[in-house]
Amino acid sequence: MYDVIIIGAGPAGYVSAIRLSQLGKKVAIIEKEYLGGTCTNKGCIPTKTLLSCAHLYDEIISKSNKFGININSVSYDLNKMDNYLTTVVTQTRKGIEYLIKKNKIDFINATAEIVDTNHVKTGNNILETKNIILAHGSEPAVFPPFNSIEGIWTSDDFFINLKDIPNSILIVGGGVIGVEFATFLASLGKKVYIVELMDHILPTEDLDVSQEIKRSLLRKGVEIYEKNKVINVEKDGKMYISKIEENGKITEINSEKILLAVGRKPVIPEDVKKIGIEINKGIKTDLNMRTNISNIYAIGDIRADIMLAHVAMYEGIVAAHNIAGEKKIMDYNAVPNVIFSNPEIATVGIKEKDANPEEVIVSKFPVSANARARTINEKNGFVKVIADKRSKKIIGISIVSQNATEMIMEGVLAVKYGMTTNQLTDAIHPHPTLSEIILEAVEGVEGKAIHI
Repeated sequence: MYDVIIIGAGPAGYVSAIRLSQLGKKVAIIEKEYLGGTCTNKGCIPTKTLLSCAHLYDEIISKSNKFGININSVSYDLNKMDNYLTTVVTQTRKGIEYLIKKNKIDFINATAEIVDTNHVKTGNNILETKNIILAHGSEPAVFPPFNSIEGIWTSDDFFINLKDIPNSILIVGGGVIGVEFATFLASLGKKVYIVELMDHILPTEDLDVSQEIKRSLLRKGVEIYEKNKVINVEKDGKMYISKIEENGKITEINSEKILLAVGRKPVIPEDVKKIGIEINKGIKTDLNMRTNISNIYAIGDIRADIMLAHVAMYEGIVAAHNIAGEKKIMDYNAVPNVIFSNPEIATVGIKEKDANPEEVIVSKFPVSANARARTINEKNGFVKVIADKRSKKIIGISIVSQNATEMIMEGVLAVKYGMTTNQLTDAIHPHPTLSEIILEAVEGVEGKAIHI
């Protein structure tokens, strides 16, 4: 008899399993593929590995001469990139395997089938448990006409075909996934087209954030078609002929490949549906991560809410503590969003487009006015702070900058704990650092930024 059986060993599942073990529970985790789930094997880790390669390559080309470093020629080797990616993924996966063993968690590499609310079947074995956690994850969304055309890639397919990267590619979807892949491919000199249905790429971000990244991609030669819809795709030999439409205007794009990057959908198998779990878009839970069935919890992408690995991890922590009898509530008010574009994007809290302009003060400070940015030859980007007009509490921060994904944690703490502008500006920031851009943006709320 297990205290908990977890189905799915992605970020949500394995983190929850470890915390449950730390809380003294007997745990089994079932995974049909690899430890680490999509994030480790097909998502976050391989994507950021490749982007690290591309960023270094891009930096050498764009900055070496200005830095006084003489380089005769620069080239890249996709085979070596692929080997490096495999090494990073394998090391990460083995690290999770070590933690599973260290915490005495039973790992079962098999397909799970829920028999009833207390029994889970793997092969010919039926396991008994007091609680079940659903952490099945998600998969790329595919729909007509793309699901009927041979050779269309999703993000899952990209990594297994890395050695066969085409010279031209049409990316359908200008969200996070599409922009990150476009950044990688364009940095290597590939011809990239992005087609986005909404008014601008990165449609969940403020327009000024989106525009900064759009300019960066355009400088790399990316062609971006916003407010366009793919209406037809045909394959002609080795080429794809795509027709896109905006207000009746048809544009034809020829590319060697098409990458469908329009988001992900939760994996909800039939055995989950049959036991009477309440499903909306994804599995519905309360803020304790409990479903409508009292001993069954759901965490991560299967909920189809905020599909981010770090959110999934924390949902796993919350579920673990509640199963262990400790009341813990999930708080989504200060969730950081990070995009590994070039420059990077990181946001937390309210966006300017969602704020009432009568109730907030918006302050921006440019990267170009920062001393540390000058030392590394970075000019593009900004920090934007949104503060409540009355209380001066910081309620939102957007960063477009190199290292934005590392810098955002200061904003997370400010938003989560309701810090005022004075509280943040009274904290001495190290000089010269990019973090001073945040300081100056916050000082700007009161019109007191020093270096602008």
